[in-house]
Amino acid sequence: MHRIGIERESQDPAGGGRAVGSGRSFFAVIYGLLAIKQWSARERNLAVLSLMGAVFLLAYFLPFEAMPAGTKATGAAREALLMLQDYARRHVLLCLVPALFIAGAISCFVSQAAVMKYFGAQARKVVAYSVAAVSGTILAACSCTILPLFAGIYSRGAGIGPATAFLYSGPAINVLAIILTARVLGWQLGAARATGAIVFSLIIGLLMHLIYGRRQVAAQVEGGLYVPVDEHSRPLWQNAAYFAAMIGVLVFANWRALDSTGVGAAIASVKWVITAALLAVLVLMLARWFRPDELGEWVGATWIFAKQILPLLFAGVLVAGLLLGRPGYPALVPEAWIARSVGGNGLGANLFASVAGALMYFATLTEVPILEGLLGAGMGRGPALALLLAGPALSLPNMLVIRSVMGTQKTLVYVMLVVVLSTVAGMMYGSLAG
Repeated sequence: MHRIGIERESQDPAGGGRAVGSGRSFFAVIYGLLAIKQWSARERNLAVLSLMGAVFLLAYFLPFEAMPAGTKATGAAREALLMLQDYARRHVLLCLVPALFIAGAISCFVSQAAVMKYFGAQARKVVAYSVAAVSGTILAACSCTILPLFAGIYSRGAGIGPATAFLYSGPAINVLAIILTARVLGWQLGAARATGAIVFSLIIGLLMHLIYGRRQVAAQVEGGLYVPVDEHSRPLWQNAAYFAAMIGVLVFANWRALDSTGVGAAIASVKWVITAALLAVLVLMLARWFRPDELGEWVGATWIFAKQILPLLFAGVLVAGLLLGRPGYPALVPEAWIARSVGGNGLGANLFASVAGALMYFATLTEVPILEGLLGAGMGRGPALALLLAGPALSLPNMLVIRSVMGTQKTLVYVMLVVVLSTVAGMMYGSLAG
């Protein structure tokens, strides 16, 4: 009877069979969701890791460049996928994964008392903001790579002011990018970028502290500000060496020479040797200084940051690619329209450059050749500085992750401060540069 019923359903001209099939599919989905809820935490983590790994591998290996551009919409979709592929190939393994492990290590092995002493809401302002403001000279990080490190110190109790100063300065005060800016776009623009980035990190951090710091201090005082005793008994020099090795891996694996001669080029020629040596030293440290339970705690903390950050980053990269595309390739928003909108030095041109820079995603050092092309197309010097100050420090993927760390309101205030200060700095520089 069951078989006859199926045959009748398939021959029903009114589409009853399709309705029954749809109903069964719906209940199958509901059953699958209920079954997932019954999985253990380990099974769910394995499922999420498998899904993220599959997305990464597909983004890395699929030949998206073979997709036909077709209409404007399909061309924009192609650009979104190609931007995700570019991010997967250039940044995930060498930038983001090391940064996630560093963030996990901060969460596990950096004493909360130390974070509170140097970066806490009640820490000495001179020390906290000085360290945060020059952090970018060490970390040649893009706006997305800095996120796990920011989340790490913020989750350990860093004050909102020093934490956001670090968040801005990490990608903004990039020594290589500033040198490249001076060489390609002129020393005046390079000097203005360096000065503006350092001053901005201090102003943004102080204003964020002024707006939210007192609430943070009051909450800590009201809650008793309990700082747990560090359970890890390693000497300070061992922790310092461990973090130095990880930061060295992050820096040298992403080292780029500005030209074919000099110290930078010499380091670039042996960067993989240096990186491999640092990895070997790191493995030796882990084997000799760390207990198995500490290593498990470290991996667990890294996984928590990965689950929080990676999906939002991938989604943000896709949206940015869909709207703006890669440099030199049109998407939904035409590049020619952007170039026309940033001519001159008026308020509108500087504001547009700041907003566009804040939404676009710039890989490390790529903002310089992009600006070189825009300047050639008629972009004003003031809007160029505004984009240099807002662009590397912010991006749409970056904003999504910051919101998940410190909430919607603080994220909006932080983004507005970056955009407004970049606009003002662009107008001032434009009026001086003529």
